[in-house]
Amino acid sequence: MPVRATKRGAERTPLDGSWDVVICGASFAGLAVARELRASDARVLVLDRYEIGERQTSACAAPTQWLVNLGLDGAIQQTFSSLLVHAPRGRSFRWSLPWTFSTFDYRTLCALLAAQGDFTFETAKISGRTGFAVRNASGAAPGDVTPRNASGDVTVHTDRGDVSAPLVVDALGWRRVLSAEANVQPPRARLSRGLEIHPDGNGRDLELWLDPRYVRAGYGWSFPADTEVRVGVGSFEPRDHVKEPTLALAREVDVPAVRFQGNWIPHQIRAAVDDGVFFVGDSAGHCLPTTAEGIRTALYFGIACGRELRAVLDGQRTREEVLARYAAFSGEHAWKFGALLKVQNAVGRLNPTPLMPLVLRALTSRRLAHWAFEHYLAIAPPSFALAGEPLPSPRARAAAAAA
Repeated sequence: MPVRATKRGAERTPLDGSWDVVICGASFAGLAVARELRASDARVLVLDRYEIGERQTSACAAPTQWLVNLGLDGAIQQTFSSLLVHAPRGRSFRWSLPWTFSTFDYRTLCALLAAQGDFTFETAKISGRTGFAVRNASGAAPGDVTPRNASGDVTVHTDRGDVSAPLVVDALGWRRVLSAEANVQPPRARLSRGLEIHPDGNGRDLELWLDPRYVRAGYGWSFPADTEVRVGVGSFEPRDHVKEPTLALAREVDVPAVRFQGNWIPHQIRAAVDDGVFFVGDSAGHCLPTTAEGIRTALYFGIACGRELRAVLDGQRTREEVLARYAAFSGEHAWKFGALLKVQNAVGRLNPTPLMPLVLRALTSRRLAHWAFEHYLAIAPPSFALAGEPLPSPRARAAAAAA
């Protein structure tokens, strides 16, 4: 179990002051935002309950090109060019991938990503915020805001004191701690749940189980990562228990059930702007339904958010302008997330039927698999990680759509 790293004793100094940017959350999304603010001369504070890289929260795998484009390939442990999918009654299907997928070491990747930023980091538990900007009484669109106080700063409350900034990012995960609205808790929330074990070992294949023996609406997985194998089960239905299915899958693949790690996983996109605060990663539902892939999208939307914040710091745009731009950028992806949610719902209906193996077999066609996975990668393409790719303005997008 991770040990909370909030400072204690003589090291527990009060935390206060004003900053240019406060980023709450120091995992994939938060560090991606901070990366884009490097060399801006801004005073950036990153807060997290744990030390950077201390608390792994996923199976830690992503398209290889994303890691390469961000200079994070030093964290790669294994790379795979195909996916082995298991169906009931011992049937298995191999899908060829048009791009490779890699497992990586979480602590190493976080250290590499953090090294690309320029910020002050402090461990603290964030409990909420006040002094935020409020929506116009006229009911303007998200991002069109007027400040409640003279400075328009958001005050973030922590267990070590309060800090404030005009630009505040919530990258704290599905709890959406800095939201002005009450967060819906599981099992009523639109969340999937997952549990995995991390036994020592290795394997050659990236494997999935679409088998109702383990879970009807969901899947099992085995992700080899050098000297360990990450084996788990995820359910799209938050009321379903996943511990017994995980233990059953561990017995099937003959690994000991040790080093448990569980998490709730958003499967519906949410507002990326809430009363003057930017939300990135799981806090904005930036996790792809069906596959529950959230690392690539956390990096993608984190970079997009960071580039918008950089425009404010450089004096190119106002905070209100970038709130609107970032909200629009995230919102334009809603239909893609919605399409994958429909696929996710279909999995629960098809899994217990003879149709599921037919679908799995169809994707053994190299042509069909490559078409499907190329479109899937395009939801958050690796090229976006490369420096200098701008986030188009709403006006430019409207003009392009009309052309």
